[in-house]
Amino acid sequence: MTESELVNLWIKSRWHLIVSQVAPTLLLAALVGFLTFGLAATDPSVRVAAAGILLASGILGALVQINVANEALAVTADLRALGSTSAVTRRIVSAAPWVNVVRFVTPTVFIVVYVALLIALIAG
Repeated sequence: MTESELVNLWIKSRWHLIVSQVAPTLLLAALVGFLTFGLAATDPSVRVAAAGILLASGILGALVQINVANEALAVTADLRALGSTSAVTRRIVSAAPWVNVVRFVTPTVFIVVYVALLIALIAG
């Protein structure tokens, strides 16, 4: 692949990373809002359903983030192998270690938030 094609793949991967974080973030925020306005006092089956929806979307979101992060790392490896000296390529390659935040930190944060919200749902 050419440098230009790889840079375009990086841009697409970065966009997919951003988009993959929007839905789970909105869902977590919505659940916090629902807890604030009475979800914790609803029937236990409704709370279990909310926990299940949150878990399913979180798993899917994490899988997408991990997969896209792996693809982004592959793009940076290919860019590094090209040996280009363009400023754009150097910046993309230098940003590669930060992709690991999406692979490891973001899913870990989701798990912590999920457990906290699950406790709030169960304690209802």
